[in-house]
Amino acid sequence: MKPCWSIILEDKNILVDEGKVEIKRDNLLFIEGLVSGYGKMEILHGVSLSVGKGEIVGLIGPNGAGKSTVLKAVGGLLKITSGKVVFLGEEITNHPPYQIVEKGMAFNPQGRVVFPEMTVQEHLDLGAWTIKERKQKEEALERVYQLFPWLREKRKRRAAQMSGGEQQMLSLARAMMIQPKLLLLDEPSLGLSPKWVQTVFEKIVEIKNSGIPCLIVEQKAAMILEYSDYGYVLEMGKNRFEGKGHDLLQNPDVRRLYLGG
Repeated sequence: MKPCWSIILEDKNILVDEGKVEIKRDNLLFIEGLVSGYGKMEILHGVSLSVGKGEIVGLIGPNGAGKSTVLKAVGGLLKITSGKVVFLGEEITNHPPYQIVEKGMAFNPQGRVVFPEMTVQEHLDLGAWTIKERKQKEEALERVYQLFPWLREKRKRRAAQMSGGEQQMLSLARAMMIQPKLLLLDEPSLGLSPKWVQTVFEKIVEIKNSGIPCLIVEQKAAMILEYSDYGYVLEMGKNRFEGKGHDLLQNPDVRRLYLGG
């Protein structure tokens, strides 16, 4: 007999019945039965999740759970061997990364990937590669400067001259230059001081309030759930828990297993 199960949480919104997923939220991104990994090493074993319009969705779990692998597979950086990814109503499973970016999905990778000898302005120009018209590029640049006003003053500064927090802001600003419809963030607080961590999350909220949903992988599990409209917990490449962010924060099993109490 094929399995029929539902994720047991209040306000559940996914029912998995013989591999079919019923989604009740107004989804921008829908991932069903995702199987992927690195070469012959399978990391994800049927992950399903979604991101609704106007949401911050947090993705948490222990090291090795497959969180970053989800983002890379969705963004076209890893081959998907089974399952599907639907973005803006169109299936994009195994589309090349440049096509996924052109459709409006931006991926900000882990580790502040900036080029030390390039200036702030050069990074932002690089981020705008999908924009063909000069006027649109200027409008996108102005929106980024409104979100990160200090970058305007430092547009000629090289990335090597910036602090880790400033580099993370620059990396985030570069991703915003494509005017994304969805932003994927992998460990945005990694290696930052508490002050910069708070600044990063405040900017993520501003981005959400501007109408851009975010799917965020984050080791600071309690903090991301505080900011998340919805959250998922992965374990060993599979869904373990899901629910509204504040509900997961109060769930005793989630607290005991993943939040240290």
